[in-house]
Amino acid sequence: MREFDFELALCAHLEREGRLVSRQLGGAVHGRRVLDTVVVEPGPELDERAAITPERLPTAAIESDVGPGRARYWKDAFDCHPDRAERAVELAVERGFFERERRGGRTYVRQTTRYPDWFGEIVAIENKPDLGRPGDLETQLRTDVSLALADRVILATASYVTGAHLNRIPEEVGVWRFDADSGTMDVRREATPLPTDDPGVELIEERPVRTDVRMVGASEKARARRQLAERAYGKGWRSFDYPACERCSPGSDGIPYCQWKDRAVRESDDCGPDCGGYEAADPPAVDGDSLRAERTPWRADPDGRRRRQSGLDRFG
Repeated sequence: MREFDFELALCAHLEREGRLVSRQLGGAVHGRRVLDTVVVEPGPELDERAAITPERLPTAAIESDVGPGRARYWKDAFDCHPDRAERAVELAVERGFFERERRGGRTYVRQTTRYPDWFGEIVAIENKPDLGRPGDLETQLRTDVSLALADRVILATASYVTGAHLNRIPEEVGVWRFDADSGTMDVRREATPLPTDDPGVELIEERPVRTDVRMVGASEKARARRQLAERAYGKGWRSFDYPACERCSPGSDGIPYCQWKDRAVRESDDCGPDCGGYEAADPPAVDGDSLRAERTPWRADPDGRRRRQSGLDRFG
């Protein structure tokens, strides 16, 4: 099975269990690492987060000195470049996290609600359906474990898992054998919880005679974890386009299944006039947001937390 097909089937399986699932997210602080699948377990105030917006909240807005009390002059509330701060204000207002007013030609902002403690455990999953073609698997997993950005790290595969396979990857990594056709999961090894509250070590580059690493402080890692959780919340896993082909027939999970190829297809790689089974048509209409909202605590169209106070709705 190809990794794309496997990844989508695993995401659909995890989402059916009510988990917040996303895919292809940056999982580094200073280096370059893309996590195949990310699962965010609900925290105590997930409902409060879901009520604000279905989209990602900008990091600069969350970290600013803007609160839900008295409105502040926006330039005094940010410790970052003014352009980044201005963009964060625009997004935060657009997404219902900030409200703003004008006083004497100046813009003042306040939070519509405090930023909630909405996420719990973060699980990073590396998808490798064929362990016979591991690529940089060992290095990737060692990086994830030493950085400990996620609470648990999992290797998901369709291959038969031997003792030799288990010995070649860090012992902290859990191993799942997942059958995409039947949707069954065999946990071959439980993952060890990682020290996410402690400083971590991030592998930046590995060469034949030298390995470059960088220390990541606890506060820096906490910030990166919040960014990762917000990206996962806003993105979800159906971040792909559907082929404009008559033979694309998505199933109940919204996976872009091709009748001609008898598998899931990636529109950018697998489809088009060069395909022998191509039959031009409008892309299938799939409401991925509705599917996600039905199966998880994520809300597609929340009421929001915007308050109506004198002067706060006037902005020119």
